Amino acid sequence: MRFFNGLAALLLAGAAGAGGLWYAWGRDLPSVSELDVLEFSGQTRVYDRAGTLVGTLTPSLSSGGSVNRDLLKAPQISPWLQKAVVTSEDRRFYQHGGVDALGIARGLLKGLLQNDLEGGSSITQQVVKNTLLDDLEGARTAERKFKEAVLAYQVERNFDKAQILNAYLNVIYWGDGGSRDILGAGGAAHAYFGKSAAELNLAESVYLATIIPAPNRRYKDFAAYRPLMKNLMARMVEDGQVSQAEADAAWTTPIYPAGWRIGWNNDGTLRSAVLERPERLDENLKRLEGGGRYANFSYLQAVEKELTPLIGRKALYGGGRIYTGMSAQAQAAAETASQNARLPDGATLGLALVRPDSGEVLALVGQKLTGGRPSDWNNALQARRQVGSSVKPLLYTLALEKGWKQSDTVLDAPIRGDYQPMNYNRRWTGRYVTLRYSLDHSLNLPTVRMAQELGIGTFEAKLRELNLTPPANAGLPLSIGTLEASPLQMAAAYATFANGGLYFTPTLVRKVEDARGKVLYTRPAPVAKRVWDARTAWLGLDMLRGVVNDLSVPQGGLATRALIPGWPVGGKTGTTNDVKDLWFAGVTPTVAGAVWVGRQEGGALPGWATSGDVPTPVWQQAVAGALQGQPVASFREPQGIEYRVVRQVNMAFRAGEGDSAPTARDGSGSGGGFFTRRRAPEPEAQPVPVPASVPEPSEPVVPDPVPALPPEPEEVTPEPLPSQEPVPAEESPPAEPVTDDPAPEPVPEPQPEPLPLPDPGTVPTPDPEPVTPEPTFEDEVVVPDPPEPLPPAATDDLLNELEPLD
Repeated sequence: MRFFNGLAALLLAGAAGAGGLWYAWGRDLPSVSELDVLEFSGQTRVYDRAGTLVGTLTPSLSSGGSVNRDLLKAPQISPWLQKAVVTSEDRRFYQHGGVDALGIARGLLKGLLQNDLEGGSSITQQVVKNTLLDDLEGARTAERKFKEAVLAYQVERNFDKAQILNAYLNVIYWGDGGSRDILGAGGAAHAYFGKSAAELNLAESVYLATIIPAPNRRYKDFAAYRPLMKNLMARMVEDGQVSQAEADAAWTTPIYPAGWRIGWNNDGTLRSAVLERPERLDENLKRLEGGGRYANFSYLQAVEKELTPLIGRKALYGGGRIYTGMSAQAQAAAETASQNARLPDGATLGLALVRPDSGEVLALVGQKLTGGRPSDWNNALQARRQVGSSVKPLLYTLALEKGWKQSDTVLDAPIRGDYQPMNYNRRWTGRYVTLRYSLDHSLNLPTVRMAQELGIGTFEAKLRELNLTPPANAGLPLSIGTLEASPLQMAAAYATFANGGLYFTPTLVRKVEDARGKVLYTRPAPVAKRVWDARTAWLGLDMLRGVVNDLSVPQGGLATRALIPGWPVGGKTGTTNDVKDLWFAGVTPTVAGAVWVGRQEGGALPGWATSGDVPTPVWQQAVAGALQGQPVASFREPQGIEYRVVRQVNMAFRAGEGDSAPTARDGSGSGGGFFTRRRAPEPEAQPVPVPASVPEPSEPVVPDPVPALPPEPEEVTPEPLPSQEPVPAEESPPAEPVTDDPAPEPVPEPQPEPLPLPDPGTVPTPDPEPVTPEPTFEDEVVVPDPPEPLPPAATDDLLNELEPLD
């Protein structure tokens, strides 16, 4: 009786343990139905917005983060390879039900003796690990083993052995091919032997099966692993997979893996084996891929990602038609721009273009294209990189929304407190500069003061309205670029400047039909969310266009390379600390877009790389190509806008505000604070006649000649700057510690003589404000040591030579 009681207790304990494991790990298992993609290879056609066929959706199986989209059916794979792989990897494959108990016993014994949980996995378990559980990245954990076993049993109940083996042969990793991983039998046959998987003979198949456990190491030492081939053939004979005669013939058959020069004896032994050109693996893969095979790759990949949760993989690959918002012309232009992009060594990019009036995605490029197969990582969608100063227009437009004007001025001087940002050139003027001037030159100090006055919480709320996610406890550094976003997110945020202040969630797919024409999915009509009122959006757009048009390159223009002949353009560059990320985001009336450039793995780019010279030309080429052949359009100006020329720059204002005096601000939130007396005298505003039909502001308004700049304002020694809450170091870019002493005496930079005004009849754009003599103010977020103040006498001499800055 005691025996039966003990047995019952053990059974109950086992059941409770199994139940506990299921409760912990078994409730959220993926569906094994995903493996049925092998049945639907390449049947679903994809069309662009004009009805042009742009590609077919190819199902994929992933392995350790890499994806194989060249899936083969069983008849397309040599039967010799199928037999060799079964004998090498899972000799009891056709006998077990997904989990090989004997194999597990061997694996447990190995774990006890060698502290290694690996070993004993069946082919079915390997399929599960490399596909359904690839997110666990092969971790040798009890959880992975439990999930493998449960899913392996489910796979065996849903698929026959031939299907499971075929899935394994399509997903297995066969080595590093250089430009991409060698995945699946098709990739391995082409990489190692330059032929299709169906053409492999027994000797070649045995070689490929032999290197599976460690392909990179075993490929590089042919002689050391040659005896394993003989051993595998002997086991195949034992299992009845091949005859002894077939094995003997295969042993004496010369084989020549790519890159190897091998001398053979008649008895199958080696005379010599020298690895001469391992790069032949990569060359063979590229030959397999062929030119132009991967056109529209990133966009099709994104369509797959958008539709899978909506209609499921079986419907996605079951045939039929998908109609998208892609512009084939824009996508081709974006891919050409990516191929032509001149990037620093080791850098890549991400590019997204959207329609401002609907949020439809016109083009996506996820990597720097080279003509071969692109990476499966799509930077246009998946990357989250710090955006640098391309976030500034959102802050400046928020200020305009709160009643500020472009002509209002902000102090360009160091800030008290632990957080000590600096302008890119490590200098400051100590003066009040207009918002327009500050954004044109991407000044950090006035921008941070604006954020102080507006409130970081207010800015964070606006960013969330634009579907951007500020980092936790961002603090003041958020105002100059610590926000992380993808190119598609930035393109959608900038589109609000071109459409009157409306945010549209980006979408790719319009409609999906099955093979018989039945509609499976129709995108709901785009729903706009108002994030700016129409006039605020126009004022923000006017400032964006100023960044592109106000300054020439010698004057310090940051975005002049974004200009598209005949089209109105606005945009902003962005650079982050140590030149890790380079950005340009911009708008035209019918296309908004963003480009990011950086290293995939992170890290600094060379010092010569600037956002105006690297991503901006990529954006320009992509957008210009997308607009080519289209009638020129204009931004739609709302009612209630007027223009005034202030400091030689034509600025937009809300009606009735153009003639009001500018407000000087120092970030204290008091509309001037301690510096109200430093309200810089403004030149008398010069009204610009606006006809009944307001001309498109892209046609520049040339101001009347100004006989002289206003006299130097009276110098006022500023009182100590107000204190502020320190920003913890972990919440901001690295900063050098500073004391709590008042800010050092500002050291203005010498100014050149004002440039003579050109003949209005010969200059296409209004003169910018005077600029400092150095090519200044690239927009990196930097926190350098403050410069040494000059002696008082030298400071006085410089002040006497200064002209008004704005």
